[in-house]
Amino acid sequence: MIETHAHVYDEQFSEDRVAMFQRAKEKGVKEIWMPNCNSGTIGGMLALEESEAGFCVPMMGLHPCYVKEDFEDEMAIVRQWLAERPFKMIGEIGLDFYWDLAFVKEQENVFLGQLALAKKYNLPICIHSRNSKNNDHNAIIRCCELIEEFEWSDLRGVVHCFSGNLEEAKRVVGLNFLLGIGGVSTFKNGGLDNVLPYFSLANIVLETDSPYLTPIPHRGKRNEVSYIDLVADRVAFLMAVEKKDVIEKTTKNAKVLIA
Repeated sequence: MIETHAHVYDEQFSEDRVAMFQRAKEKGVKEIWMPNCNSGTIGGMLALEESEAGFCVPMMGLHPCYVKEDFEDEMAIVRQWLAERPFKMIGEIGLDFYWDLAFVKEQENVFLGQLALAKKYNLPICIHSRNSKNNDHNAIIRCCELIEEFEWSDLRGVVHCFSGNLEEAKRVVGLNFLLGIGGVSTFKNGGLDNVLPYFSLANIVLETDSPYLTPIPHRGKRNEVSYIDLVADRVAFLMAVEKKDVIEKTTKNAKVLIA
């Protein structure tokens, strides 16, 4: 399996990171894709790339939750790193309306700026999209609108931690993006039981978003990469397919995306 989204550099893994990696490998995980958040996460992320060569794969980007007053400085750092060395993906980028609506316009501008970087370096993107608390600001739809306005037909990537409805999923897939499926798929009211049956394995990849969004039966505890096996189980159940087919196809999808 390929874990397409995990913050394994997070301090929550500081005491058992090596053991956590071993548990993941025992479940068949061959790669872990690490999304960047801001300048403060780059050092730890790249250190893991070096110590776990070929296993931990870094992205480069500015997470929408870190788009604040200093966003221009942060974007300069992103551009510098992309110019200095190769990355497999730009991420995680997007829109987050959940915690704060003070920087919506800045988030949109930063998102568009990083779409331009994706085009410049011909890289896929990893999208973070979270709606406002009362759902009157839809981040998934707004990301799709901005992608459509950008008008680059070769833009591709993953909408990570997809938890939207069927119509939103259709719009995402119609834009040549994959649905990143994680622990939400195991939640009783997660909603993906009304989405995944209408798609094929060609439309998804697997993730955990560790250390967040822990799947059942471990919900409430720290998430970790080995729990991607539980996500594969749940996807197989919801899509009425064999687990081995889930693993084979989602791994292929991930490999093709960053090829």
